[in-house]
Amino acid sequence: MSDINALSFEEAMKALEEVVGKLEHGDVPLDESIKLYERGAKLKEHCAKLLKEAEARVEKITLNTDGAPQGTAPAEGL
Repeated sequence: MSDINALSFEEAMKALEEVVGKLEHGDVPLDESIKLYERGAKLKEHCAKLLKEAEARVEKITLNTDGAPQGTAPAEGL
């Protein structure tokens, strides 16, 4: 198992999907299920953190009086 904090959003999502798939099948021993669940929770937290960071960088397009794009400004409320 790799260091979760080193994973990109896409890598973490793929790993989370794999964890969920294994848990859904229900054919893993209880101890392994608990470890998978813990890893899944950490992967989910990591994905949420990366997503929040990405949202903070999102910019909204500003329009001039004619409605044409004129630039960008930081998005509000993120």
